[in-house]
Amino acid sequence: MTPPQDQEPEFLHAFTIAANDFAGAGQVSIAVKNLLKEVGFSAQCLRRVAIVAFEAEMNVVMYGGGGGLSVYLAPTLVRLVVEDQGPGIPDLDLAMQEGWSTATPEMREMGFGAGMGLPNIKRNSDRLEIHTSPGRGTKLVAEIILT
Repeated sequence: MTPPQDQEPEFLHAFTIAANDFAGAGQVSIAVKNLLKEVGFSAQCLRRVAIVAFEAEMNVVMYGGGGGLSVYLAPTLVRLVVEDQGPGIPDLDLAMQEGWSTATPEMREMGFGAGMGLPNIKRNSDRLEIHTSPGRGTKLVAEIILT
């Protein structure tokens, strides 16, 4: 994945995401949005980054066994790197389909598990890579080009 104009993003900040922390879920994506708002991002870019960060954060909370989200910034893009310690995604093609979910009944009772996480990440990213294998967790790299 090559950033536009061969500009490699520089590390900005890392966040820890706790497993099964539904009470604190969403705090990382809010912090990412606020951090980038201070930098002066447009409302459209902030919205896209916030959606990607939130959906990825929720996947780590719900399925990933905890992990982290790192933000990288270049003059032309934002890169979010999310890594978890979960079981991996057995069928990535299936997981990318809208409406497909492995959410438990308890997660659904809390309003999660609509099966829109990865599709929303894809829709709001200009570039998306997902590296996953059973028993080894998942690494998601999403880039949003600044407008």
